[in-house]
Amino acid sequence: MTDAPELPPRLALAWGVAERPERVPRRELSIERIVEAAVEIADAEGLAGVSMARVAKSLGFTTMSLYRYVTSKDDLLLLMQEVAFDVEFPPAHDPADWRNELREWALLTLATYRRHPWVLDIPITGAPMTPNNLRAADAGLRALRSAPLDDSEKVATILLVNGYTRNAAMLGRDLQRAADQHDGAYDATGMADTLRALVDEVRFPYLRPLVERGTYVPEVPELDDVDDVAWGLERTLDGVAAYVVGKDAGVGADAGEGGTADDDATPSDVAAVVEAYASDPKVKKAAVRRKEAEKKVREAQKKVRELEKALRDARKAEAEAARAAAERASR
Repeated sequence: MTDAPELPPRLALAWGVAERPERVPRRELSIERIVEAAVEIADAEGLAGVSMARVAKSLGFTTMSLYRYVTSKDDLLLLMQEVAFDVEFPPAHDPADWRNELREWALLTLATYRRHPWVLDIPITGAPMTPNNLRAADAGLRALRSAPLDDSEKVATILLVNGYTRNAAMLGRDLQRAADQHDGAYDATGMADTLRALVDEVRFPYLRPLVERGTYVPEVPELDDVDDVAWGLERTLDGVAAYVVGKDAGVGADAGEGGTADDDATPSDVAAVVEAYASDPKVKKAAVRRKEAEKKVREAQKKVRELEKALRDARKAEAEAARAAAERASR
């Protein structure tokens, strides 16, 4: 059997196969508690509020106590990201419907970014290598299982859609931060008047009409005719659908195969369904069972690796004993 590669410490932590410390200051401290406390701080104060010292203080331990479990802040951020993406994606459609399934995937990803906006501040250092990030990628690829795309095109598609949701979430978060700095006040009338004074038809001939009509900065944002995020997502999916049809003209006659938009499934409707699914008690219970099963699998895999190592050591000892015996016999 081929030996599994040894994981770097931070990935071993994320996969739950890292060695647990034998000596700990108090038994009630654990990796799970440390990460949970860090996520609570980040949700309340943003990523800037998270430090090893701050997390330790919130738990009533010394900073050095945390390093027995998490060797660096970078490791802690990786584990926090894992917690943020510990979500259950909606089930597959039957028959397969790549556009609506990909929309659901995108909306749940967007909801995750909005629920934990600090995730957007964690630097991207490479391809996903942790369990929940890989589960998210797997769910995106599952959504595209009926699309006539090759492997690289499917990966590029989920990167495209995830990039859109990530950018939309980041823009929304930054706009909200700006509003919070002004006590949440949205002075649309003042902004519109200022723009009318600054934006003239000579330098801004195409922007000026929108400013005049009040569509560039709606004076009542909630009455805006277009949901910018939902509209952008649909146009992104339109682009993928056009590529699919162009690649394989024989596919695309209906929503199940070609990915044409379902008139009855608006982005807001799907978002409500996704949110309800994510908070369903049965889904949460099933997720707990899934995590318990995954933990048992990891423990079994660890035991197998230990037995394989013991077997290799025994074979090595046997070979060394045989060589020693052969040397004695030849004297």
